[in-house]
Amino acid sequence: MTHTSVVRRRPFRPLLLDLYCCAGGAGTGYHRAGFEVHGVDIADRPNYPFTFTRADALTYLADLIASGGIRQYTMVHASPPCQDKCTLTVGTNRSRGWGGTHTDLVAPTRELLDATGLPYVIEQPNGRAKIRKDISLCGEMFRLGVLRHRNFELGGWTTARPKHPKHRGYVRGMRHGVKRDGPYIAAYGNGGGKGTVPEIQQAMGITWTDVREELTEAIPPAYSEWIGRAHLATMAGTAVAA
Repeated sequence: MTHTSVVRRRPFRPLLLDLYCCAGGAGTGYHRAGFEVHGVDIADRPNYPFTFTRADALTYLADLIASGGIRQYTMVHASPPCQDKCTLTVGTNRSRGWGGTHTDLVAPTRELLDATGLPYVIEQPNGRAKIRKDISLCGEMFRLGVLRHRNFELGGWTTARPKHPKHRGYVRGMRHGVKRDGPYIAAYGNGGGKGTVPEIQQAMGITWTDVREELTEAIPPAYSEWIGRAHLATMAGTAVAA
C-alpha cells in the first residue's frame, strides 16, 4: 500500500522591520496585512507580540546595512519619537519651558532608510513638519473610537491617498476649558475626561497591552494594516481600496 504524505507549508510572509516599535500597534497591523514582523526598540517591550530585539534603532539599522543583514527584509517601518518641535509638545508645554529641546531622530532615520534601498514608511503625528505627508490616516476612516490623526512618509514606493471622511462629532473631554461629549476617546494623557485604559483598548483595537503609556504612544493597527495591504498591492500590481 502506498502512503502519500502531504506537507502543508505556511504561506510566504515578507519580513518587515518595525523600528521604534513600542508595544506593537504598527507591527500588529502589518502582520494582519500579511507580513512577518521584527520589532526593535531601545526600551524593553515584553508586550510586543512578535520577534523583538532591544537595541537603539539607529545603531541596529546601521549594523544591518553594514553586515548585509538588511537584505532579509522586504520593507521597513519607523516611528521615531516625535517630541522635537512637535506642535503639540511645543504649544501645550511652552509655558513650562518644554518642547523644541528634544533630539530630532527623523532626519538620521530617513538617511539610513534611504541607504537600505528598501521601501519604507516613516510615521509621525500631526504637527510634525519634517516628513512628507504622503498618506494621512484618521480613526474615522476605519470607524474607530479615536481620531488619532497620523501622517506617513513613503520612501521608494507610492499609493493613492485615501479620502478623509467628515468626523461624526467631538472628542470627549475637556479642551481649552470647554467640556464636550462625542463619539471619540482622547487616547493620551490623564484627567480631563481622557479615556480609561479599557476604553482606549477598545477604541484603538489594541488588546495585548494594558500599559497606558504604551497605548497612548501606539497607532491603531488598522492604519498599518491599510498601509501594509497597499504596499503588497503595489508589489502585485493591483490597486487597494481607499
